[in-house]
Amino acid sequence: MATPVLFDVHGGRRDPQQPLLHFDDLAVVRGDGIFETLLVRDGQVCNLARHLARFRDGAARMDLPKPAMAAWDSTINAAAVAWSLANGDVEGQMRLVYTRGRESAPADHDAPERTTALVMISEVRSSVAQSRADGVAVCLLDRGYTVDFGARAPWQLIGAKTLSYAANMAALRHAVAAGFDDVIYTSSDGQVLEGPRSSVVAVTGRTLRTPPVESGILPGTTVAALFAAAREEGWDAEYARLPPADLLAADSVWMCSSVTIAARVTRIDDDELLLDEQTGAAAAEFAELASRAIAVA
Repeated sequence: MATPVLFDVHGGRRDPQQPLLHFDDLAVVRGDGIFETLLVRDGQVCNLARHLARFRDGAARMDLPKPAMAAWDSTINAAAVAWSLANGDVEGQMRLVYTRGRESAPADHDAPERTTALVMISEVRSSVAQSRADGVAVCLLDRGYTVDFGARAPWQLIGAKTLSYAANMAALRHAVAAGFDDVIYTSSDGQVLEGPRSSVVAVTGRTLRTPPVESGILPGTTVAALFAAAREEGWDAEYARLPPADLLAADSVWMCSSVTIAARVTRIDDDELLLDEQTGAAAAEFAELASRAIAVA
């Protein structure tokens, strides 16, 4: 069993077995903060630059104090080194957590030191390897808003990676209870959005397609890395509307995320997504491309 690692950006390394948060931390009582989840592989924090860019954007959208990126960078590096020293080449799941601090004395732009700022690494769950190898069965769930909702209601923070994740976890529990592994959200006007923890990519021939961020989804860091690598290798990669019927017509469909990287969708509701010899070879090529793509700074 791997040894977890915990660092406080303000205060250095902490004991992960000891209590850390104050009882009134706004992460706990309000979900008032942001987070990022990254893969640590062979001592390297994967796709870090894209995650940090989204992290900064999320802080701005939440009106949190501007993160002190030099301190975050050094803490992330220290945590990755500590993980490797303790656990060798075991894959790690790194989380960056940034909250407004205590309700009794919240942080603001004049008091950024009051924020809660943590970097933690734990072992990647065994279910992740299974999803990579065997794929996932998903159900389509209506998210309850149209694709233009985020633009009409920016205060809803659609597309920000906030700590308020209860609805996503409820969706996953609903899926598991119904015999599925994961969820693909759709909009109320009939477009594919994203998964609770992943982006959706449809592959047809050598063309990759994923819904645009303007649909009201999180800007996927894994998809961004994947599309950049794919274009360099001659694939077409596009952000475009994706109705559910196009998922069934695609050669393969993938749930792409920072830690799992790419899990092929094997079933959507009652429809099996089967591979033949040609599409199976293409799917293996895609999975290898995705794995290479995230191995960037």
